[in-house]
Amino acid sequence: MANIQSARTIAYSHAPFSTWLGIVFLFVLFGLIVLAVIGPSPRSSDYEETRAKKRMENLKKLHEETQKELTTYAWVDKNKGVARIPMERAMELTVADLAQKKPAPAGPIATPPAQAPPAGASPAPQGAAVSSSPATGTAQPAQPSAPAGSPAGQGAASPPPATQESPAAPASPAPGTTP
Repeated sequence: MANIQSARTIAYSHAPFSTWLGIVFLFVLFGLIVLAVIGPSPRSSDYEETRAKKRMENLKKLHEETQKELTTYAWVDKNKGVARIPMERAMELTVADLAQKKPAPAGPIATPPAQAPPAGASPAPQGAAVSSSPATGTAQPAQPSAPAGSPAGQGAASPPPATQESPAAPASPAPGTTP
């Protein structure tokens, strides 16, 4: 039992102040050595500057190549007879070609026919008001009215009904027919 007590006292005994002072001194000495080695080294990086110069040179070279391709004549495939011409000349030729052509007349725009409700459709629910549209002659359910105190009574209840084209509007003649 005496050995266990002596081991605990040794394990939990306070280290003398000189030991702690020695440890702090070693950390400070290590920091000074690191500072002495790293401190005088230059802070700028030549690596990034050389990479930036290479990128600028590559960009300049690429720009010169594309300008040469856009402004000079060259064969793309001589066997097939495909050549590259300057962009300015290509635009001139395209404008001259389009000026010689007359625009084709546009055909009539076909409007979709009005769809009738299917024959097996269920009738409007009871209590719903039905109004007849004079333009189409078909019955359409009227907008339900909301109580005065509800937010729907303020005009935000439902979207307005879709408008349909009047059948009295003049129809355009079909191509190739005379009115």
